[in-house]
Amino acid sequence: MPPLIVYNTILYFMAEQTKVMTLEKVVVRFSGDSGDGMQLSGTIFSNLSAIFGNEISTFPDFPAEIRAPQGSLSGVSGFQVHLGSRKIFTPGDKADVLVAMNPAALKVNVKYLKPDTIVIIDTDSFKKEDLEKAQFATDDPFGELGLTTVQVVAAPVSSMVKEGLAEFGLDNKSALRCKNMFALGLVCWLFERPLEGAIHLLESKFAKKPGIVKANIKVLTDGYNYGNNIDASVSTYRIESKKTAPGFYTDVNGNKALSYGLIAAAEKAGLRLFLGSYPITPATDILHELSGRKELGVKGLQFEDEIAGVSTAIGASFAGALGVTSTSGPGLALKSEAIGLAVIAELPLVVVDVQRGGPSTGLPTKSEQTDLMQALYGRNGESPVVVIAAATPTDCFDAAFWAGKLAVEHMTPVILLSDSFIANGSSAWKLPDLDTYPAVKPPYADQYKGEQVWKPYRRNPDTLVRYWAVSGTEGFAHRIGGLEKDYNTSAISTEAMNHQKMVETRQAKIDRIAEFIPALEVSGDTDADLLIVGWGGTYGHLYEAMETMHERGLKVALAHFKFINPLPKNTEEVLKRYGKVVVAEQNKGQFANYLRSNIAGFNPYKFNRVKGQPFVVSRLVEEFTKIVEE
Repeated sequence: MPPLIVYNTILYFMAEQTKVMTLEKVVVRFSGDSGDGMQLSGTIFSNLSAIFGNEISTFPDFPAEIRAPQGSLSGVSGFQVHLGSRKIFTPGDKADVLVAMNPAALKVNVKYLKPDTIVIIDTDSFKKEDLEKAQFATDDPFGELGLTTVQVVAAPVSSMVKEGLAEFGLDNKSALRCKNMFALGLVCWLFERPLEGAIHLLESKFAKKPGIVKANIKVLTDGYNYGNNIDASVSTYRIESKKTAPGFYTDVNGNKALSYGLIAAAEKAGLRLFLGSYPITPATDILHELSGRKELGVKGLQFEDEIAGVSTAIGASFAGALGVTSTSGPGLALKSEAIGLAVIAELPLVVVDVQRGGPSTGLPTKSEQTDLMQALYGRNGESPVVVIAAATPTDCFDAAFWAGKLAVEHMTPVILLSDSFIANGSSAWKLPDLDTYPAVKPPYADQYKGEQVWKPYRRNPDTLVRYWAVSGTEGFAHRIGGLEKDYNTSAISTEAMNHQKMVETRQAKIDRIAEFIPALEVSGDTDADLLIVGWGGTYGHLYEAMETMHERGLKVALAHFKFINPLPKNTEEVLKRYGKVVVAEQNKGQFANYLRSNIAGFNPYKFNRVKGQPFVVSRLVEEFTKIVEE
């Protein structure tokens, strides 16, 4: 008898009472072939946990290949969820529970397992040919991987699913598509999650396919009951619910929250929202979401390429809308010339860059922070723009709102940086009250009160923002474009001193935005021995590292940047307040070098990883502790 079956048989006949462990937090990872439905199982379990009152953070991790060979290492897709009774900042470093639907999933995820992880496997997919596909040399995958202390729940999932659905008349392929629901049922049993919520979610997702709904509910229930039948074999977990503030909550990923934030900014400004885009991983969901919001006055259109997408957004802004375009790093490069047009024409434009691994096509489904220099400087000529970076999936709403507000009120392109990690990851989100958000006030040309006759480049003397004459407004006919204009007459000019003045004015306009953005905040110890500095989607990992170091008695603080260009007014004062500063980012040091170029005498430590994966909190703690103790 294979060692795996022997091990599971011993577990099955253990005489111990079921152990129920109450924990503050736990990490569950669903993993299998790309066609095994692990993303769906993970999403439903995340939603259930949020409904149950838990804090959650999720991380979908999937390959770039459209369909790698079944059972191969390159085809493994995963979904990790971290849930708890207190605030959760990251999807977690290592899993307490792993669902591995085949040997490849087990092998790929071995580095994410704790010594006592519960591993749920489908024994029907652990046969000799399956082990060979995953490049195992023996018929004992757990022994070969050194997993001698994990708790294994081995079930013939595929066989039981086919047997349970025999009455439905489904062919084998259709029946096996439901096996992810068996795994979900087992996990629901493991965490004492009632099935009613999962059933409701399935009914909503497959509302137009009642036969599929019934089949999935049957398999889900079978998985839950199977767990009850082996309740002596493994510990079960209880995660207490967190007391939350009253309000409406939902589970939202970064791309969706970002889309809602753009809608909110346009609504506050009294403008139509226009999205001109071209599909690109991992930003495409923004196009999907906004294209489906016609009832809110949004026009979301897919164009033939990146250049057409941004150009139509600029045209929409000239016509009086809030123009937006979404992309990732390769598309940002293609849009650079048109962004320069928006800079010299001084029109509101939001460019969303959901960063991914590069260069070139690189790692299209993985996450990095490697587009910062491109966002700051990747255009010809002196071409300054505002740069903002979202910190978490839910913060994408606020970051997008700010991007829309600054673009409109300061008549400038704003590049909003997100990344694949927070774009696809999700958290529980309390729906915001828009009445608590600031107004967005377009600087329309009819507000001009100067002594001279209005011209297209007449400016507010305090902000240096040119007034916005919406195309077609009576009395404000004008032409703007990519050629330099005279500061006073707004006519085309190639005069040297005028160009110098216009270049300096466009830069000064961006610099003055520092007066209108929040100051940099610091969390943690006011007398910290080390200040951690980060930006964008690394916030959760850096914050959790700080908390872990606090628990070990170390004095640490965190300054996390949302506003990058211009920097908050108090940036230099904050950074020079601390004896030791470390800048941590998922690139080779782009933000650290940017800070050094803006703050004389600033020379921080640097922590850089470019792996296409989120930071590992334990490694951050290890490296930061070394700096403190030097």
